[in-house]
Amino acid sequence: MTAPMERIQVLDTIEKDIVTCLHSAGTALMELSKEKSSLKQAESQTHLFLKTLGQVESKLTEQINYLTQVSTGQPHEGSIYASQKVLQMAWHRLEHVRSRLNELEKNKHRIQTRTAQRQQMPGHQDLNNQQVS
Repeated sequence: MTAPMERIQVLDTIEKDIVTCLHSAGTALMELSKEKSSLKQAESQTHLFLKTLGQVESKLTEQINYLTQVSTGQPHEGSIYASQKVLQMAWHRLEHVRSRLNELEKNKHRIQTRTAQRQQMPGHQDLNNQQVS
């Protein structure tokens, strides 16, 4: 079975354990709320609740540690996160370069337009064509 499917099955098991926890806690509380409650039954349900809660905590910690390792870009078999991140950053750099080039092209066009307008103005003398007297 593939790693992602195994992870999903583990998460499904954790979810079932959480349901068991809630059921055990509810049963223990219902037993304690009875006028003639069975202390043994309440303790049994409380013990099951605590045991299952410990398992849930342990399994969730494993999942969180796995996700932390994968999301930090450390090499992990079957993970392509690091490669995707590098590709995404390259696309961002490419878009930045494109936008910067567009800005420079617009500035160049503005400068050329201004220069052409100034040369067409009457009384404009080109500094290069002036004669020294």
